[in-house]
Amino acid sequence: MNYLTVEAVSKSYGERTLFEDLTFYINQGDRVAFIAKNGTGKTSLMNIIMNREEGDAGKVWLHHKINVGYLDQNPQFDPKATVFESVYNSPNPIMQAIVAYETCMAQPDDAEAMQTAISGMDRLQAWDYEVKIKQILSQLKVDYLDRPIAQLSGGQKKRVALAKVLIDAPDFLILDEPTNHLDLDMIEWLEAYLKQGGQTIFMVTHDRYFLDSVCTQILELDQQKIHKYNGSYAYYIEKKAEREASFNATTEKAKNLYIKELDWMRRQPKARGTKAKARIDKFFEVEKKAKRKVDSDRVHLDIKMTRLGSKIIEFHKVHKAYGPLQILDGFDYKFSRKDRVGIVGNNGTGKTTLLNILVGTESVDAGKVIRGDTVVVGYYTQKGINLKDDQRVIDVVRDIAEFIPMHGGQKLSAVQLCERFLFDAKKQQNYLSKLSGGERRRLYLLTILMKNPNFLILDEPTNDLDIVTLQVLEEFLLDFPGVIVIVSHDRHFMDKIVEHTFVLEGNGQLRDFPGNYSAYRTFAKEQAQSQKKEIQIQQKQTEPAKSKSKISHEEQKEFKRLERQIAKLEDQKTSITQQFNQAGLSPESIQELSKELNEVAALLEEKENRWMELVDAYG
Repeated sequence: MNYLTVEAVSKSYGERTLFEDLTFYINQGDRVAFIAKNGTGKTSLMNIIMNREEGDAGKVWLHHKINVGYLDQNPQFDPKATVFESVYNSPNPIMQAIVAYETCMAQPDDAEAMQTAISGMDRLQAWDYEVKIKQILSQLKVDYLDRPIAQLSGGQKKRVALAKVLIDAPDFLILDEPTNHLDLDMIEWLEAYLKQGGQTIFMVTHDRYFLDSVCTQILELDQQKIHKYNGSYAYYIEKKAEREASFNATTEKAKNLYIKELDWMRRQPKARGTKAKARIDKFFEVEKKAKRKVDSDRVHLDIKMTRLGSKIIEFHKVHKAYGPLQILDGFDYKFSRKDRVGIVGNNGTGKTTLLNILVGTESVDAGKVIRGDTVVVGYYTQKGINLKDDQRVIDVVRDIAEFIPMHGGQKLSAVQLCERFLFDAKKQQNYLSKLSGGERRRLYLLTILMKNPNFLILDEPTNDLDIVTLQVLEEFLLDFPGVIVIVSHDRHFMDKIVEHTFVLEGNGQLRDFPGNYSAYRTFAKEQAQSQKKEIQIQQKQTEPAKSKSKISHEEQKEFKRLERQIAKLEDQKTSITQQFNQAGLSPESIQELSKELNEVAALLEEKENRWMELVDAYG
């Protein structure tokens, strides 16, 4: 079934063309990632699909019988509503039954209302759905249901919006940067969640591991055209390189032919015959190909770094706490030249506090932090810098310096530096109010690097940057001769740059793990499995020995048959439950679905009980 058709859609703002004649389709079960450079129209295309904005030409068709869930990059809620009201607000009868039950739980004295609510939950078999809701809220750490939306940070609002979209369980998910503001554990959970349900997904993301894990198709918007790749991120990179090489070769060939044809055009008299006219028409086709823009948009980052001395930054028995919350408890570490450190830890364990101590904006409770005289810190924060929307790009750069030193004794002007950061002469005159979120981030990064730091601290540097900029930033950081400290939820970025990892484990404990993030996660999972096995062994040793009978051939067959039957019944139960999400269900349909669900649930319980009997009897 076709869920989405985008046909010949174009969009421009004044003289600036974002895209033209875009055509693509998304069918049921497709999981599609949409990739484009910052400022080329990702958000505009999303808004056109969701009918929030009109295209200049073409049409968009969404299947009228499906439910669509949209995760906006900047979600909007009623600021006066609570998180609970925002998440549970739904016409779905099951959701309404759950709301009634949760409301009664907050007022347990009203026995009659409680009994009515429980009866409603039983009638609609809403208990499993309630468990699913609480699991989603728990995994995304949305544990502030009573708080008004107006009191939430941008990251908290994004997690509430994501929880709402997942809880609503639409047929078609459209997600704009779903991993922004999620910690690493949340991202890994979300990956698994989106892969298990067979959802149809269209997403914009810069998280390459997430993209590679979840999506089966990539659409790239490049040179105002759509290019389709059926495969993984690695496949996309390979085929994109082949396409660009072919494009560049064709353009170069057209340029050579254009020079010859231009010379012929100039030598021809004004009166031309039919044969000459055909050649003239051909000339204009060649001219169009020859003047195509060869994609040379690459950020060149070779700014000269201030040389580091032998003493950099040292932590000696550092203690830091906020009341009972311990951040550091006797932490020792001496930074070395070319240190590549990643910092990970759950929210609230003190990642930002550690960065602020490094910068010197936060004091310690005990111990010493010693900084070398030659250390120049460049601190890229999540908040960015306060820039006025009526400033032009070039003015922001000139306010820092008119010229900056490069390697080899050369200098770059502010104009040249902007060009290296993909701000051409026209964009340099743009006011900041016209920049996309990613373009503002790129400009902010430029202002940090202009100060020639030798100790780079990057707090979530990948947010809102496009994949092209990320790739080049990675290459620059790999060659950077100074110290790099990174906090990021982008695992691909961390794995490529980081050589060892500070793991904030809570209660003031900081582990210095000798490897990148993926190596640490593998280690942590193996350690958790080992501990689980030890607990199981200890439990078996303390339990009284049970005499086990040998399972008969018939019971072996029954055991296997039960496993297949249970799996099939669970699929039936899931399918029936999902049907409750359909809008406009009649009372008769709800009653019929409830009856069917009760029958399946009863049979499932019967099969599971028998399966457990066999497990207990024969182990």
